[in-house]
Amino acid sequence: MSLAVFTQLSTLSCSLVLLMGIAVLWRHSLPAYIDSFARQSFFIVIAILSVAVYARDWELYLVAGIMFALKVVLIPRLLHRARTQIGAELEIKPYVNTEMSVLLAGVLTLLAYAVAQPIVALSDLPTRGSIPLAFAVVFVGLFIIVSRRTALTQIVGFLIMENGIALLAVLATYGVPFIVEIGVFLDVLLGFLVMQVFLYRIRETFDSINVDEMRKLRH
Repeated sequence: MSLAVFTQLSTLSCSLVLLMGIAVLWRHSLPAYIDSFARQSFFIVIAILSVAVYARDWELYLVAGIMFALKVVLIPRLLHRARTQIGAELEIKPYVNTEMSVLLAGVLTLLAYAVAQPIVALSDLPTRGSIPLAFAVVFVGLFIIVSRRTALTQIVGFLIMENGIALLAVLATYGVPFIVEIGVFLDVLLGFLVMQVFLYRIRETFDSINVDEMRKLRH
């Protein structure tokens, strides 16, 4: 793979990763949120594979395979099953409306470019142009967490933010040691399972997955 093709493929896949994160802010459907996360994870797999081919790093092939199994197949299925059991379909009345959310996502993307500029300026990696996009994915994931009321959507936001961190690690370092990657994947899976347990408990206690209901405990 030539340097020009690799750079273009890296930028394209990272742009699609960011677009899938912003798509969550544009929609109100919980199934669409989960599908957007699955598609985002798939594009990250493409980005990792492109780096693996260019850098000729066999460990990145394993990382891409594990990410595909965990984030493209397993976690979306578990999320859909949880959504079906809870009976939730829509994100109702988010803290920030759709139009403002998309506008703020654009502002966060510009902020990501500003934050990443010193790193890009010092780096000579062919992936340096995509690093701001990874920062933007992290910022968008965090924004989803704080701007949405439904616990399931906040879980998706956490997973999107983690996707951005994983993408940043691959772009900035060409992959951290494999044993560290495995540890991160296990942490993500454990964190997801714990959040799923809390999701069911919220549903059982409040007959809703709206986190505003938990504030009633203060009174």
